[in-house]
Amino acid sequence: MIGCAADNTSPERQITPGEVAQDDSHTGDQYRQLSIRNKDPILFPTELEAPEQDDSNNDSSIEKPEKVDVKGIYLNPVSLREDKIDQFIDYVKATKLNAVVMDIKDDYGKLTYDSNIDMVNELGSDSNPPIKDLKAFIKRLKDEGIYTIGRIVVFKDPYLIEKRPEYAIKRNDGSIWKNGAGTPWIDPYKQDAWGYITNISKEIADSGIDEIQYDYIRFPENAKKVNLEVTYDNPENIDKQVVIQNFLKFSSEQLKDKPVYVSADVFGLVTSSNDDMGIGQNWESLSPYLDYISPMTYPSHYAPNTYGIGNPDAEPYELMKNAMQDAVTKNEKLKQNGEDPAIIRPWIQDFDYKRAYSVTDVKNQMKALEEQGVTQYLIWNAQNVYTKEAVN
Repeated sequence: MIGCAADNTSPERQITPGEVAQDDSHTGDQYRQLSIRNKDPILFPTELEAPEQDDSNNDSSIEKPEKVDVKGIYLNPVSLREDKIDQFIDYVKATKLNAVVMDIKDDYGKLTYDSNIDMVNELGSDSNPPIKDLKAFIKRLKDEGIYTIGRIVVFKDPYLIEKRPEYAIKRNDGSIWKNGAGTPWIDPYKQDAWGYITNISKEIADSGIDEIQYDYIRFPENAKKVNLEVTYDNPENIDKQVVIQNFLKFSSEQLKDKPVYVSADVFGLVTSSNDDMGIGQNWESLSPYLDYISPMTYPSHYAPNTYGIGNPDAEPYELMKNAMQDAVTKNEKLKQNGEDPAIIRPWIQDFDYKRAYSVTDVKNQMKALEEQGVTQYLIWNAQNVYTKEAVN
């Protein structure tokens, strides 16, 4: 095992969004057949305009990073500290891994690097970051042959809501809605808030990072309950999945001249569901607008009898096999319809939740991926304590 636990991260918060279990975190609050094609014009944000860019950097012919079969691990803000990062560089280089997913905008809404964006500085979102010089940090990793992915938590942002409550999801009485853990969210319908996210995306794209990964690019789970409690800023009654898709379209437009790929994390059941599960995530509406898509297929988070598996947590190989079969099938159908779907790169479980997870459990997930022709994966452990024997 290798890694360092994030400060104040309790064991129960090592989990990530629980597809059927409906847990409310990818990192934990401490640290994670309908195809919609919107034909209406996209209303882009107006208040948070992007900073002026040097036109010399906006060359439409700019080359993207070399595509590689990514095999990576997640690094929380603590692991990005100068006194911690070397052990993870050494770990990646000593194994068959070749990539890291690093928090850029974390679950609290705090940035892990020193930003030059006016609004970030005004809000203090980047106060006391673990990364002082992002460009130098990224260069250091890339010089070691490590593919770099920056994770941006999108609509779960308690820090922004504290400073700008007008962007929050509101309860029916007008007060700020919070989830079961007491965390407020950005209302995805409030397009003025989108520019805050995309300005951060553009800034890190200019740092030399290989890929931007959007997490919490969705509405809160437990949708039936939440829908009764809140009033979204949605006078035109636009479907949730159209809004999430439009955010991706907007982000893609903002990043089109940047040498960076774009990916997103989605609930595990998105690989199999025919609707958006009330959270705005639908495979067919998202995959064509991404370079990579990462379903969070953690066996411990599936309900009993999913895919006919009595206890999915005890059968990680069978669970992953079924989930990937459905994901591959969805991408094949998109190709048949003339779409260019995202490359599948799932998250796999390397953490204890309902039971202790073994080397065999982690390897069995990898085996299922390989057999389904899925050649990439990301490994999740919120505390960054990883099983080296699984990736030797």
